[in-house]
Amino acid sequence: MKARAISILTAALLIAALGCGSKDSGNASGTNGSEPAPSGKSEYKIAVIPKGSTHEFWKAVKAGAESAGKELGVEVIWKGPMKEDDRESQIKVVEDFTTQQVSGIVLAPLDDTALRPPVENAVRSNIPVVIIDSDLKGGDTVSFVATDNFKGGQMAGEELARLLGGKGRVVMLRYQEGSASTNFREEGFLDAIKKHPEIEVVSANQYAGATTESAQKAAENLLAPLKKDDGSLGVDGIFTPNESSTFGMLRVLQDSQWAGKVKFVGFDASQKLVDGLKAGELQGLILQNPEKMGYLGVKTMVEHLKGTKVEKRIDTGAVLVTQENMEQPDVAKLLAPPKE
Repeated sequence: MKARAISILTAALLIAALGCGSKDSGNASGTNGSEPAPSGKSEYKIAVIPKGSTHEFWKAVKAGAESAGKELGVEVIWKGPMKEDDRESQIKVVEDFTTQQVSGIVLAPLDDTALRPPVENAVRSNIPVVIIDSDLKGGDTVSFVATDNFKGGQMAGEELARLLGGKGRVVMLRYQEGSASTNFREEGFLDAIKKHPEIEVVSANQYAGATTESAQKAAENLLAPLKKDDGSLGVDGIFTPNESSTFGMLRVLQDSQWAGKVKFVGFDASQKLVDGLKAGELQGLILQNPEKMGYLGVKTMVEHLKGTKVEKRIDTGAVLVTQENMEQPDVAKLLAPPKE
């Protein structure tokens, strides 16, 4: 009996010792309580949802977002619709990430009204939302990280007025209804132009649509009635508010041999637009900083998740680029932003 009692006591001590070892091991690996997460596992999972996936602009936003993710040690998930007119697809992406209970959502809403309900639902589900690029009407969001689009439009208007010597006939091809960012650019452009009474705005109510192809067709329809009997174009200046509308318009000008014969200021950049600027087919481009926008969108979200107070409005800047300054290092970097 004595031997049996000793054996039972020894076994009990051994089990206790193993239990203590298991607890210590759990703490060391960071899987218990508030200890650090295991090596390679992100503390936060941030969903970044662009308006679309095909424009060069969004590829630069993605590069910035992923750069911030690597620097801050968080997981960045990039997912959005292919085309910038697919509201239902973008809404579903927001809803899916809400269901997945990601740590936070960084969203560029392609419609300032349609995206409000899914954003409000995400916030009610305790998922904070940072808005980038294009603002949202309402919604309790963390911050808005974007270009001052109204100011960017004013810069375009002031440059076009300067190029025209304060007089002439101009047209503006709008982008797409419901897009807050481009709407502000358009209104900023008109605000600058109205300060020059000798400049007549011939057309400002046509929309390009979400793709280069739709923009080209819209540009053809806009300019065709303005063609003179001698084949020349009956306007002196043109403004377009984003990459696809600018490229679609440029194609029409090139195909009709009007490129370089009319003053043309656009928005955003791609290689073909840079080539057009070098060739004198475009006289100016208003450039945003999409890489910075993606970077600060993710960084702002992470700071918020960690309890740091963040600014409600963060301006990522805009620059007027012309043939004269396009070779400057800081400008050249914006003309060729990093891609995914």
